[in-house]
Amino acid sequence: MTPEKTNTLVVGGGQAGIAMSEHLAKNGIDHIVLERHRIAERWRSERWDSLVANGPAWHDRFPGMEFTRSVADDFPGKEEVADYFVDYAKMIGAPVRCGVEVTHVRRNEGRPGFRAETSAGVIEAENVVAATGPFQRPVIPQIVPEETGVVQMHSTGYRNPDQLPEGAVLVVGAGSSGSQIAEELLRSGRKTYLSVGPHDRPPRSYRGRDFTWWLGVLGKWDLSTPGPGTEHVTIAVSGANGGQTVDFRRLAAQGMVLVGRTEACKGGKLSFAADLAGNIAHGDSNYLSVLDEADAYIARNGLDLPKEPSAREIGPDPDCVTDPIQELDLAGAGITSIIWATGFTLDYGWLDVDVFEASGKPRHQRGVSPEQGVYFVGLPWLSRRGSSFIWGVWHDARYIADHIATREGYLAYRPMPQKALAGA
Repeated sequence: MTPEKTNTLVVGGGQAGIAMSEHLAKNGIDHIVLERHRIAERWRSERWDSLVANGPAWHDRFPGMEFTRSVADDFPGKEEVADYFVDYAKMIGAPVRCGVEVTHVRRNEGRPGFRAETSAGVIEAENVVAATGPFQRPVIPQIVPEETGVVQMHSTGYRNPDQLPEGAVLVVGAGSSGSQIAEELLRSGRKTYLSVGPHDRPPRSYRGRDFTWWLGVLGKWDLSTPGPGTEHVTIAVSGANGGQTVDFRRLAAQGMVLVGRTEACKGGKLSFAADLAGNIAHGDSNYLSVLDEADAYIARNGLDLPKEPSAREIGPDPDCVTDPIQELDLAGAGITSIIWATGFTLDYGWLDVDVFEASGKPRHQRGVSPEQGVYFVGLPWLSRRGSSFIWGVWHDARYIADHIATREGYLAYRPMPQKALAGA
């Protein structure tokens, strides 16, 4: 069977793939978008039931379309976010093929382009864009042995409190996912333990403006990639319950037990690092630094925004912080479930090109890899801090599409015949 041909093959039909399709089309570049499940599938089937976007509807969207069910300051639910991308793909006429998995991509030998083997046949393309995003393979640290008898799952497997067996729950990881899941469990009446590692803790809003607005006017969305080891700083921010600042002291006052980083398990007993107080203090420092910069911006620009002195009120450390638990007997504490909100690792096993570091991280500059014709979009810090956010992906995709169009222009160049030049 003759392989199907296209100029650019986009692998992944989430926010990154849909954004790429829009900009490729605007550049007149023939392309196909392949999605192994449904458009924005991870929003539907790999997130908990009550998940909402971490940014308000006016901010976390593409420029060309607003949310239809949520108003500007609402935090859209996960189904609405997924529906948004489905509707956007229809609006722009994106050539998305769902239910098609890409199993292997390699460069052609002796001629340009790539050969992609898929569940629906072979496709040949001049360019390949990996738009599978950062949430590819869930990471569960091998700390608690299975024989302990505790139900363990990644946050991608959690749906709601009712799916868990009776008993207390330990949530490991206090970023956006972990803090929201832990609070939901606490509200459901569960005894909840939360393992808190290093994190940033921005205010949800300050002086009448959401923190996404503050990061915008303060220029923080455009920060370039930070130093090694700091690319994946955990951010504790939430749009749940109408949008509130994540406050671990408040959660502790409501009955949540905070512990440090989960380090080891032996004989059914978990041990925790002695870093809880330091992690909480670092989060407070980050929080206050945003308030300081916001106040300075307001004063410098003479803005009439209401003062909010209560925002700087930080209560005393709870007992679980001043006298932290260093070891916890799982059975003795009645813990029957552990939810690992511990992030993801990349998985580009299908992409057989020499552009990856030993860690599996792709080498690229703003999504352009050293292998001509191979591109990446949707990764954190691809070009700046905002890269993994919905609007940031859209702008990164535009840059990559423009790069492809420019390269195609060079490839299309044909010099004028020498005879014609002589005749001139």
